Amino acid sequence: MTKENQSVVTEFILQVLSSQPRTQTVLFIVFLVVYLFSMVGNILIIAVVRVDCQLQSPMYFFLANLSFIDICFISSFIPQMLVNFVTKKSTISFSGCAAQTYFSLIFGVTECVLLGVMAYDRYMAICHPLLYTTAMNRKVCTLMVVACWISSLLSSTYVSGLTFQLPFCGPNTLNHYFCEVPALLVLACTDTAFVELVVFIFSILIALIPFLLIVFSYAHIFSTILKIQSTGVQYKTFSTCGSHLMVVTIFYGTVICIYMNPTSRTRQDRDKVVSLFYTIGAPVLNPLIYSLRNKDMKRALRKAMNSPKSLFI
Repeated sequence: MTKENQSVVTEFILQVLSSQPRTQTVLFIVFLVVYLFSMVGNILIIAVVRVDCQLQSPMYFFLANLSFIDICFISSFIPQMLVNFVTKKSTISFSGCAAQTYFSLIFGVTECVLLGVMAYDRYMAICHPLLYTTAMNRKVCTLMVVACWISSLLSSTYVSGLTFQLPFCGPNTLNHYFCEVPALLVLACTDTAFVELVVFIFSILIALIPFLLIVFSYAHIFSTILKIQSTGVQYKTFSTCGSHLMVVTIFYGTVICIYMNPTSRTRQDRDKVVSLFYTIGAPVLNPLIYSLRNKDMKRALRKAMNSPKSLFI
């Protein structure tokens, strides 16, 4: 790509979810509340896991990492959206768009892989309880999280690098509320077949394979639960695992739906709405599903609320 091509598009115009001033005001309030709720909920999870001695297990270690990722993920684009709603200026610089794409990819990919790791952790805990302590010790858990981040950094750097090496010579109106690879590929004024293939391959490696691992893990988990004699224990475990699986299915289903066919021009408006499920829905729902339905986490949260100073020690 030549320098001339690189300098043709200096900024992108983002198409927000509505162009009506009153609707934009409502959306600003909604997204602000959602953002603050997600931030507070996930920060609380990290804080209570850090200070509560009864939450020092692999499950809560992964949960705290998931909360940190959710904070970073939703912060990679929501503040920009809120600014655009206030200023009525829906533009983002070329470099700002590249940074937003890169960081949202990093956090989104890390979450994809980590959710697979969390399902494997539950599989080991429920299906192989005698091996659990040895197989999922602190060192192994830390290495798993590090592997999630490394795979994310490598894949995100490659995909975003390929995307922004493409020439963008107009139009520059991005049919999305933030900079995302599928929406950007539509605007490239060159053949994007190779980048589409790369995106498709990485979608299989990063989204489809972990999703299949989750399905495999939960299939064995449900099979093990059915062998439990206590109906109460069965119901409790089914309820918790079912909620987790529902959120995970929505997250992976929407990601796979969009990234497996990244340049479909006929469904861009639909994809813009569908992407809300994994970009905003997951960071908001994860604290509720993974924590507030958990007895130990609710106990730790009540304890923290009664003694808020303990969170900052």
